[in-house]
Amino acid sequence: QVYVLKRPHVDEFLQRMGELFECVLFTASLAKYADPVADLLDRWGVFRARLFRESCVFHRGNYVKDLSRLGRELSKVIIVDNSPASYIFHPENAVSVLS
Repeated sequence: QVYVLKRPHVDEFLQRMGELFECVLFTASLAKYADPVADLLDRWGVFRARLFRESCVFHRGNYVKDLSRLGRELSKVIIVDNSPASYIFHPENAVSVLS
């Protein structure tokens, strides 16, 4: 069983982003935890792919999301994340959010 407290307007935000962009869920969490959470968040099938901890690079004690592994042009990729350590390889692509 999973408990999720959604941020205000997250449903509308995700739905609109899914209309405009290719959205990929990239988390440092384990799939067994994050997949059920993503199911609760992603009611419209916005995430075209889900990447979990095993897709991260373990670097200096942190799980880093290496955007170059996505196979996309980096100038067209952003990462929205609350942990600067997660996007240390690509800070110019980051939109930081508070936890």
